[in-house]
Amino acid sequence: MGFWNNIFKFGVQNMAIDLGTANTLVYVQDQGIVLNEPSVVALETINGMKRVKAVGDDAKMMMGKTPDSIEAIRPLRDGVIADLDVAEEMIKHFIRKVNGRKSLMRYPEITICVPSGSTSVERRAIRDAASNAGASQVYLILEPMAAAIGADMPVTEPVGSMVVDIGGGTTEVAVLSLRGLAYTTSVRTGGDKMDEAIVSYVRRHHNLLIGDSTAERIKKDYAVARPPEDGVGESITIKGRDLVNGVPKEITINQGHLAEALNEPIGAIVEGVRIALENTAPELAADIVDQGIVLTGGGALIGGLDDYLREETGLPVTIAEDPLSCVALGTGRAMEDPIYRGVLMTA
Repeated sequence: MGFWNNIFKFGVQNMAIDLGTANTLVYVQDQGIVLNEPSVVALETINGMKRVKAVGDDAKMMMGKTPDSIEAIRPLRDGVIADLDVAEEMIKHFIRKVNGRKSLMRYPEITICVPSGSTSVERRAIRDAASNAGASQVYLILEPMAAAIGADMPVTEPVGSMVVDIGGGTTEVAVLSLRGLAYTTSVRTGGDKMDEAIVSYVRRHHNLLIGDSTAERIKKDYAVARPPEDGVGESITIKGRDLVNGVPKEITINQGHLAEALNEPIGAIVEGVRIALENTAPELAADIVDQGIVLTGGGALIGGLDDYLREETGLPVTIAEDPLSCVALGTGRAMEDPIYRGVLMTA
């Protein structure tokens, strides 16, 4: 029996998947991150039957530009699976893309990260999606733990450290020590909420309707956590549909306006950090004064967010070396390195 097991295991590539609301990253054992694509699936309806037309980068390009027969869906909302069937198709597609044609002989172990605030039902949905996509064994790891491992924080030592992972759907705030989460809170605010805030600000103040993709692009290129010193900063030209006349139009806003638009979502993130600090045990809190707070996730790249948090908390704040890949790297390391095996969950 062992012989056949070895035959089946030959060439197996264990994978770690950072199944994010905005992007999915796949880490393959001994290879590192091999795939980083948007978590978007385009479905085409032909004679009442839906089939997958595109996944990832190709599907993202279609968002907001599809005819009636095609819809571009994001199967994850707030960090958890909102549409199980579509999520399953997306995971299958990414596994096939990584494995190539040889996927028939492969039964990989897959490690997937989940938000710390996800329910057992939501976790089961993620596990089922990966199992149905061909995984022989599915392990789960909590997102803040994966982010901390990816950011090279001392998670295995008896030292308190704090990580703030600002993703697309959720912001995970956690205090870690000895391979465990001493305190964790999941704030359902992230990059998506920031996009929505920009859309509603432009609609409210300029009667202009813009799409989510446009808002995301503006956020990535120009967003700041607080107004620039001159109150204006850089100017940004935005194109969209005028709600009064119904015709396409172009307007100009500046970084001061963006800071005003993002005031609420960024305030929610700061509040989440404050609540976590209030609930931290005194000995761990003493460690955090020395260690400081580490920011990971795409939201960490918002201009001046680290300075803003530093002012609000009085603690040292640093941005991880590669904030976008931290969770995927950490999930991969937890899968490969026996030191971290204890942080993986099978149930």
